[in-house]
Amino acid sequence: MPHKAPFNEGNQGDDIAGIVEAVGSRVWEFKPGDRVAAFHEMMTPHGSWAEYAVAWQHTTFHIPKETTFEEAAALPLAAMTAAVGLFSRLGLPEPWAKAVSDEERENTPLVIYGASSAVGYYALQLAKRSNIHPLICIAGRAGSERVAPLLDETKGDVLIDYREGEKAVVEGIKKALNGRPLLHAFDAVSEKGTPEHLGQVLSHPVQKGDKEVRAKATFVLFGNMGVPEYVDQSMTMVGSVHQDEKDFGYVWFRYIARGLQEGWFKAQRTEVMPGGLAGVQEGLERLKDGRASAVKYVYRIKETEGVERGDE
Repeated sequence: MPHKAPFNEGNQGDDIAGIVEAVGSRVWEFKPGDRVAAFHEMMTPHGSWAEYAVAWQHTTFHIPKETTFEEAAALPLAAMTAAVGLFSRLGLPEPWAKAVSDEERENTPLVIYGASSAVGYYALQLAKRSNIHPLICIAGRAGSERVAPLLDETKGDVLIDYREGEKAVVEGIKKALNGRPLLHAFDAVSEKGTPEHLGQVLSHPVQKGDKEVRAKATFVLFGNMGVPEYVDQSMTMVGSVHQDEKDFGYVWFRYIARGLQEGWFKAQRTEVMPGGLAGVQEGLERLKDGRASAVKYVYRIKETEGVERGDE
């Protein structure tokens, strides 16, 4: 992705949670003092790794009093990536879409690869809210703790452990499909063989009435993933909600906030790294070394050495 601003002219951080300090003249939804979370526009100045951050109104949302700032900070980018992937790229029906029956929804197999990752965990919750089943979820050591409790075995949902190897994953997906075509796959990993696994199970085009329906797979990384040519491949570009999908972002962030309030949507498990921004390097090293599992690392700016403490 091309940089809109050199890194030395701005600061990183696209997930924001905190209290509104000030609003622009055309902002009508928020006021100083509101508890909010927000998705900062990527590759632009004034991100969240600073005492103050800036976000657009349409990618900012209120958080209920029951949601901590740490939980809220784990939401914006990953949760919106899940929404974009499911409902924009894969074209699955939104929870409120009346034109699609429950019977059709419950006969729409969906593979979520990396279901215990932040994006995968949110995709699982949103797909479940939309009554999409069977949910065929692939995860590792955190699967039994984080993913399994959300699945409905009566609707065919299953959890497959990728640590058992490629053959077990592919056979597990085929067994869960039970003869049905697989037309939708969300790969929240998109590396280390996951696209190839999906390529073995995604269906050839099927005929529905007078229409030919092609399988769709969406990925979170760039590049040609090597899936068969009869599969429509897309990249889940969450930055689209700051470009040509602003309305999508506006609606979904408010729906996610409602989910937090009503309890059907929950943040990924978080861990606060000590030292504020001084702890970023440690968090990155944990990610690189594979020591992070089903967790989002959160940093409290106020704990950074040299940052002036304001009112709590």
